[in-house]
Amino acid sequence: MSSIVRVAGTALPLRGDDIDTDRIIPARFLKAVTFEGLGAHAFEDDRRALRGTHPFERPEHAAASILLVNRNFGCGSSREHAPQALVRRGIRAIVGEGYSEIFFGNAVALGLPCVTVAHGDALALQEIVESAPGTPCSVDLETLSVSAGERTFACSLPEATRQAFLSDGWDGLNALLQRPEEVRAVAERLPYVTGF
Repeated sequence: MSSIVRVAGTALPLRGDDIDTDRIIPARFLKAVTFEGLGAHAFEDDRRALRGTHPFERPEHAAASILLVNRNFGCGSSREHAPQALVRRGIRAIVGEGYSEIFFGNAVALGLPCVTVAHGDALALQEIVESAPGTPCSVDLETLSVSAGERTFACSLPEATRQAFLSDGWDGLNALLQRPEEVRAVAERLPYVTGF
């Protein structure tokens, strides 16, 4: 496990409210046994419909590590494949006006911070990156700020989630794997694990 204090790189602006998980990763890609290869199919239907003009198709955003979104991002089904596809595409942080609660939880479990900014700030960030795609951007969880070029915006993240990222406690599975004796001891006391 490792702490996540700051994510830096370039950003990809994706405008629109209520972008659901079926748009992020269409259902036909959920048949895979692993999450490998999902990044190549992120927003596949939207990308096909827009024939090369979708932000995920634009060469200037190919190496983007920060996704800029609007309201209620990740709504719809609870599929964990949606944040998996984004992480496997190279996204390391999301900045937006708001997220579906289940998407947010699935993203955090992958080490993908989803910070919230005000409506006007989300639009300003998207505009900055649209006008200058290579603008250096960062998300700082210590100072709760998002920077794009010379501008800095305040962001928020629930304090328990912020502390989990800063202290490397965000990866629950890895935490269990680090303490197998304790896991076994608890399992031995549970009647639904040993009592049948």
